[in-house]
Amino acid sequence: MFEMETHISCLFPEILAIIFSYLDVKDKGRVAQVCAAWRDASYHKSVWRGVEAKLHLRRANPSLFPSLQTRGIKKVQILSLRRSLSYVIQGMPHIESLNLCGCFNLTDNGLGHAFVQDIPSLRVLNLSLCKQITDSSLGRIAQYLKNLEVLELGGCSNITNTGLLLIAWGLHRLKSLNLRSCRHVSDVGIGHLSGMTRSAAEGCLSLEKLTLQDCQKLTDLSLKHVSKGLNKLKVLNLSFCGGISDAGMIHLSHMTHLCSLNLRSCDNISDTGIMHLAMGSLRLSGLDVSFCDKIGDQSLAYIAQGLYQLKSLSLCSCHISDDGINRMVRQMHELKTLNIGQCVRITDKGLELIADHLTQLTGIDLYGCTKITKRGLERITQLPCLKVLNLGLWQMTETTDDSVKCTYEPNADYMDRRTALSWEKRHLDKSCIHLVKKVMMGHRQLYSY
Repeated sequence: MFEMETHISCLFPEILAIIFSYLDVKDKGRVAQVCAAWRDASYHKSVWRGVEAKLHLRRANPSLFPSLQTRGIKKVQILSLRRSLSYVIQGMPHIESLNLCGCFNLTDNGLGHAFVQDIPSLRVLNLSLCKQITDSSLGRIAQYLKNLEVLELGGCSNITNTGLLLIAWGLHRLKSLNLRSCRHVSDVGIGHLSGMTRSAAEGCLSLEKLTLQDCQKLTDLSLKHVSKGLNKLKVLNLSFCGGISDAGMIHLSHMTHLCSLNLRSCDNISDTGIMHLAMGSLRLSGLDVSFCDKIGDQSLAYIAQGLYQLKSLSLCSCHISDDGINRMVRQMHELKTLNIGQCVRITDKGLELIADHLTQLTGIDLYGCTKITKRGLERITQLPCLKVLNLGLWQMTETTDDSVKCTYEPNADYMDRRTALSWEKRHLDKSCIHLVKKVMMGHRQLYSY
């Protein structure tokens, strides 16, 4: 019986579109050049759903925006802006996401000429590192982008409390706000956002994520405003905020919707602050107290008592020891990732306790733990769910008998770059001592700023 083989060119355009939707962006463009049928199929909007177009706006291109609209692309990142921003807004009237991160030449004047009428479709605006942007631009944004849900202002160092007042007046649907390194923002501005001042009618009470990293003027009063006004907040980043203290943790301890709290490098947070958090009604799944010099073993006891539902805990460079690990591990049954990098008092005993009790761990960071040996590592690698082990200053080599040899060899180049060695357990057998095929080693940047 004669059987006809079906060629891919015979497939319906709808089927081709489904296939093309799985390709990366470059390949989506390439298939459009194969033949007319593939070109037509590749222009189907389902192929480009969720894709963000990355553009260099250097010279006029009349076909650019019609082409994007035909594909249904509504997300744009501007990599270099040498033309007017209004060129983008006019070309994409139904734009949903606009990323201008790092467009240093963007000014209040340029943004003002672009936003001259309501843009109800725009939900996400990223102005991070647009250092010429001031409160004037926030006035335009608050006036014409009423449906904005995500606003990134990280590194916009000219933003002041007045700008936050304008945001509080106009952006009531805002769910995520990033104010990283906005050095002029103080407790007054946070009061505006939280609707706790007379001038800010309502505030941004729908906020679910607030990043206040490196806002040096903030004090515990800001946390009081946040706890009273932003009841829907799920993620709060206070890293490098040196002005907050243990007393501020009392305010946060009753925010029942809060899932993730970042206190990294908050120098005035101590065991007392962790006690306040643990004694409240928090249901945190993620806590980062890395580089908090006053955090010690007592904090781990408090965490075990009141924050035992944590799935991610970062204690990098805290003054903890095996005793603290012993007081914590028996209650932390849901913990998935643990960072105890640079905790130089941790020994093999601590690793053995972790291996015995934290059986759900998928990742552990041991960067700079100078007192651990091969014995402790072998116990850790027996964890049944472990996928990633970050070792940093350890040298891992494969010996002739296919075993893993771990020796501590401080390397100045590694130390300067502060990198960590990522070891994926899937390349090891169940005993985690012998290599199956290879050990995959790569460098991961530990400190993101």
